[in-house]
Amino acid sequence: MNAHMNARSGLRVRSWRRCALCIAWSLCIGLPGCALIHKNGTPYAEISPEQINLADDIHLARDGWPAARWWSRYRDEQLDALIDQALADAPTMVIARTRVAQAKSDVELVRTGSSLQVVALAFVDREHVSANGFLGPFAKNEPELGLTGPWYTEGVVGLGASLNVDIWGKQRAQVAASLGVSNARLAETSAVELEISADVAQLYYGIQTTYQLIDLLNESHEVAEFSVQAHDARAVRGLEPRTQLEEARAQQLAIERQIVAAQNQIQLYRESLRALVGTGPNGLPPIEPVALPRSHAALPATLSYELLARRPDLQAMRWYVAASFDRIDAAKAAFYPSFDIRAFFGYNALHLSDLFTHASQQINLIPGLTLPIFDGGRLNANLSGAREGSNLLIEQYNQAVLNAVRDVAQTGSRLQALDAETALQKQRIESVAFARDSVEAHYQRGLTSRLAALEARQPVIAEQVALLTLRAQMLSQEIALTKALGGGYRADPPVELKPR
Repeated sequence: MNAHMNARSGLRVRSWRRCALCIAWSLCIGLPGCALIHKNGTPYAEISPEQINLADDIHLARDGWPAARWWSRYRDEQLDALIDQALADAPTMVIARTRVAQAKSDVELVRTGSSLQVVALAFVDREHVSANGFLGPFAKNEPELGLTGPWYTEGVVGLGASLNVDIWGKQRAQVAASLGVSNARLAETSAVELEISADVAQLYYGIQTTYQLIDLLNESHEVAEFSVQAHDARAVRGLEPRTQLEEARAQQLAIERQIVAAQNQIQLYRESLRALVGTGPNGLPPIEPVALPRSHAALPATLSYELLARRPDLQAMRWYVAASFDRIDAAKAAFYPSFDIRAFFGYNALHLSDLFTHASQQINLIPGLTLPIFDGGRLNANLSGAREGSNLLIEQYNQAVLNAVRDVAQTGSRLQALDAETALQKQRIESVAFARDSVEAHYQRGLTSRLAALEARQPVIAEQVALLTLRAQMLSQEIALTKALGGGYRADPPVELKPR
């Protein structure tokens, strides 16, 4: 008994030695069979943190980064409902989510392709054996020798398996590249969410601004209408020429034209909003007029690398760059020998009646070695393409970072200027209002006509329209600044770029 066990143990040791020798022999033969890398290329450098900052002449309030649901600071239920509806149903969001699902499928496809593959096989082959082929002896019909040719009905059933041994990390790099693209698509979805929410807010407050503009124009129209009536009465009595009447009527018609244009602008805004939200003709709820919110524009204390983590579009590009590095790793690994193992276990018989007998059992174990000795030209071209593609993405990323800093700087500077213009415009309204109040006081004392008192309101209304325009521009720029700062997005932690 002990002798039998010792013999079996010796067989195992010798078997493992043969496997080790086989692997060592394969490495000795395979490593000299690598293709040579003639030109690896140099990775471009990403932008330095000193360039991710604002100039010192922008003096907005320093109040940190936007919140995730940044639009809720306006405390407007209509706006909240519209943005929630857009983020749920907008066709652009559906496209972005579909791209994410597609990227995840690509990851699974690459990942499963690098693991053990097992398939079930079964087929029946009715064949006429050639007397001059490899199975020539089986073409004879000699039953005493077990030959019943030339016709046979061959059957095969069993399991086949294959495994690519990822010694050099090529398949791991391909999986990592697919994961990078998938993460980039997720970040792009956040960028689309930010784009949609900012666009909805811009259109919504465009409608609210136009509502207030129409109210001011209606006030002006009342004054113009009374002016036409007064001048018409004077012209009929011959107290003044008809010229003043026609001038007053022309002013009234100009205001009516502005009202019609403003009403049409609201309709255009609604159609743009409906297309953005992705709803039908009756799917957009009525938008009631509300007062414009006060501006709360502020900048973070510093930008630097935090801006990279806050901007979803920049994070997406960083993921694409990281994926390009993994593609370079995969291209480099292709220069080395590849190893694979194929196996089959099942039954194979020339006669179906013998298929499931013990004698028909078949086992195949086929290790494979591929040497890219004469494939260097194609592999070097592939590596060069991967390197140049990576460098292109790095430069596009660097330019996107500079553009992001520019967007923040320009929007902050514009807000600063609008704030100063608004303060001056308020002073201007106070001055014009003083003149209006003076004329109205004269009217109350009977020192001037009602027409003069009403016409004194027109300059004030015109200046109020100018102030409304400034406030709308400030609100629009505030939303643009929120978008430029990432709209509450935060990658934690941001992806690190490690050039290869």
